[in-house]
Amino acid sequence: MRVLLRSLFIAVLLVLGYGVLEPYIERALYTMRLAAMPRPQALPVPVEGVRARALRDTWGGARSEGRRHEGIDIFARRGTPVLSSTEGIVTRVGTNRLGGLVVWVLGPGGQRHYYAHLDSYSDVQPGMRIEAGRVLGHVGNTGNARGTPPHLHYGVYDTGGAINPYPLLKADPALVAAPSMVPSTAAPAEPEANRPTGSGSRPAAR
Repeated sequence: MRVLLRSLFIAVLLVLGYGVLEPYIERALYTMRLAAMPRPQALPVPVEGVRARALRDTWGGARSEGRRHEGIDIFARRGTPVLSSTEGIVTRVGTNRLGGLVVWVLGPGGQRHYYAHLDSYSDVQPGMRIEAGRVLGHVGNTGNARGTPPHLHYGVYDTGGAINPYPLLKADPALVAAPSMVPSTAAPAEPEANRPTGSGSRPAAR
């Protein structure tokens, strides 16, 4: 009888432990699946209502402090929804000196997608698992973009650093992967990620 009770107690502990750890386990498994996915060959424009033909390649342009532009500027009216170009996990929601209000998303192939100069955030938080097309925030000109027309600075970072998003946004739309229907909420990430002051790669936001 004592052995039976001990076994039952251990089983209850395991069930309760899994209930607590389940969101973290699922996020870890999904992160591994994202890393194993192929890198996108084409991406949808991450600003609602903006067509690919309206884009201009601003990659590599000279910026203040001797920087080069590591992304593309997509101009739109202030408050226009900014959409996630891929499925993935929101890794950071916060501010930094150059980008102002920013959101980072870890996407397929382990690429990181950077959305900067936002006027406001939507209901996203670090740790959320999102689908492509999820509203992340709204077009603005925060950070070092103050005084310029509202726009989204969109950057894509691979393992070797920033890559030019322009060719991906201009690629054949037929190459854009169908959105993956995944839950849009998950357990929040670690507390220290809630209010970042920037990223380790110091993206050039303007």
